[in-house]
Amino acid sequence: MRRHKKFAYSKVSLSILFICICACVPFAKATDDDKYGLFINDRMCDANGSVIQWTGGQFEFPCPSTKSLFKSSGKYIPKNVIATRAQIIGDIAYLALPRYRHGVPATLVKANLQPGICYVNFAPYPCWNMQEEGNCKAMQSVIDIVVDQNEVIWLLDTGIVNTLEIPVRKCSPKVWAISSKSSKVLKMIDLDGLSTNTSRLQYLAVDYAPTGGCFVYVSDAANRAIIIFNVQVDRGFRAVLPRAVTAGGRNRDVLYLALIRHSCGTAELYFTYLSTNRLFSIKAEYLRTGAADGRVLEVGKKSSRMVIIGTNNGNSIFFRNEGSAEVYRWDTNTTFKEDNFKPVYRSTTCQLATHAISDYRHNTMRILQSNFPDFMQNRMGCGATQQLAVMRGCW
Repeated sequence: MRRHKKFAYSKVSLSILFICICACVPFAKATDDDKYGLFINDRMCDANGSVIQWTGGQFEFPCPSTKSLFKSSGKYIPKNVIATRAQIIGDIAYLALPRYRHGVPATLVKANLQPGICYVNFAPYPCWNMQEEGNCKAMQSVIDIVVDQNEVIWLLDTGIVNTLEIPVRKCSPKVWAISSKSSKVLKMIDLDGLSTNTSRLQYLAVDYAPTGGCFVYVSDAANRAIIIFNVQVDRGFRAVLPRAVTAGGRNRDVLYLALIRHSCGTAELYFTYLSTNRLFSIKAEYLRTGAADGRVLEVGKKSSRMVIIGTNNGNSIFFRNEGSAEVYRWDTNTTFKEDNFKPVYRSTTCQLATHAISDYRHNTMRILQSNFPDFMQNRMGCGATQQLAVMRGCW
């Protein structure tokens, strides 16, 4: 018997602290009293199972004079830099640095995660030219990042900068595809015709059909819609979600996406608004073919405000509750209820997770976490404290 209930309708400064206190901290063996494992007070920088920590953002500028120019002109304010989303390929982390405030010199960077590296330096990716504000052939504000099965890096760029100050739309929203092997831009998808002036584009998913075709999904929270783009035919459309999806929600809300790949080969897109009390899904095959009408399924009722932070690129969704530092895993092959929500991580520093990331080289999951609420309210002193930590538990 299918666990879902079918829904009958169709269709979210100069003071930088020299970045980097890297605390590669090994875990002690877990006991029955601690399901997460214990931190040992040890600051060695080499082992697997480490915590990499930095404050603000330290960049690799072409030369010292360039750095001085960026600082003096207000284009580089370290405390205004925060990483909210990430992906890992090999020993390289690719980080999205949204331009929430002015002074963020690059919105997509890479950082070395090799064992023994204790100082986090950001290298603009793929190059400095692609970071120029106001140049619509460059990225403006990357807010989500996905790596597909071919190690192509996909980016959601809103085109809007200074969103926590006075928002300025520099360019139309776009999705970028960059080869991690050649660092060349493979595709630029302009979403101007698929979005509106009121759109709030928030999350990105990339799907491959059994035939090999590539599809991009983008959540538009303001318009209660999911944008679907067929990369192969270079054409897209919007699937408007049922009104019940927003029932009980706030006017300004977050629409989360999680693409699940089942072991049988099918894919399913799960979605929910932060402030609503229900989780929904739709099979990817219906999105690809434009046959979403009447195909949305109600998965179940949420016991709290769920913040979806990622998947394992398989059948598991990772999430935390709003304001909570504890991360849970839900296997989508099981019923959507609290008994099946398994705790897999808890921050010892009260930081909040913003992304759960697969680390294939080390056969583990990592958590990107920070004092994001302090950053949003401009209460973080010299900069936001950010960490890439290893998830402990059965995931």
